Amino acid sequence: MKNTIIKDTIILTLITLIAGGVLGLVYEITKDPIAKQQELAKQEAYKAVFEDADTFEVCVEAEDADLAASYWKPNSANTIQGFEAQTVNEIMEAKDASGETLGYAINLTTSEGYGGDITFSMGVQADGTLNGISILTISETAGLGMNATKDEFKGQFKEKQADAFEVTKTGASKENEINAISGATITSNAVTQGVNCGLKAFEYIKEGK
Repeated sequence: MKNTIIKDTIILTLITLIAGGVLGLVYEITKDPIAKQQELAKQEAYKAVFEDADTFEVCVEAEDADLAASYWKPNSANTIQGFEAQTVNEIMEAKDASGETLGYAINLTTSEGYGGDITFSMGVQADGTLNGISILTISETAGLGMNATKDEFKGQFKEKQADAFEVTKTGASKENEINAISGATITSNAVTQGVNCGLKAFEYIKEGK
């Protein structure tokens, strides 16, 4: 009986080691293609929010240590003060064919979604006018929060200029008001707060850099 237990233990250990090795190999094989696909999706999102741009050049990277201005908390370079649930992942300078700056494409993540993180890109013209948003990843409830991906909701940010937006459930009557998605106020607030965070990042670029 003792020998059988030892034998079974050795077999289980070998199976575990082999399985771990296979998973590690699969990860190594797939991580680069996945990263390339994610980068491609991000670039497409930038183009979606800045159709007039010919090129996008890195303005602020996630690892940029210079994000220590008053807009950002010093212990977390990419978290803007007052927006602890939002993270600015990257800021790209949108340029036309002649190299003139048209504005900025900002990629950010908000963790306040009903289903978790929501990552999207937003385009802001040089004068602060929004071109709109393009959602990259979202895991909200089908038929409710997932409606944030529809133009009926995200189109409300297009061609708007405001210091900050707010969600309303009684019908938008002001430039800075966004109609909440029916049955998905949490998602509506999460995206809107993300946009407000992006506007703060834009403000930093225009004034603090």
